[in-house]
Amino acid sequence: MTTTVGIRELSRNSKLLEQYDYVDVEDKKTHEYKGLFISPKYADEFKKYLDKKISKEKQTQLDEIMQFMGSMEMEDRYRGLEGKELREEVARAKLGL
Repeated sequence: MTTTVGIRELSRNSKLLEQYDYVDVEDKKTHEYKGLFISPKYADEFKKYLDKKISKEKQTQLDEIMQFMGSMEMEDRYRGLEGKELREEVARAKLGL
């Protein structure tokens, strides 16, 4: 069972969450959809689903970034340099020193 309630109604009567499988929340003035609350009996199952979905999205983004890893070669004169030293060498190279 489901219902649509306003934010004020939900804050005044949180027992609604126990009576329904899920509750749609809507701003009654603007009729703007605000979100969804699910029953505690479905919370664990839904949380596992969301964790999988979020993990999959992060992995997809990581795969997109990782396709470019190692695609550029570093010149030998820059190998082993870190931070400030690397910036100084690049600056010298740009100035032709």
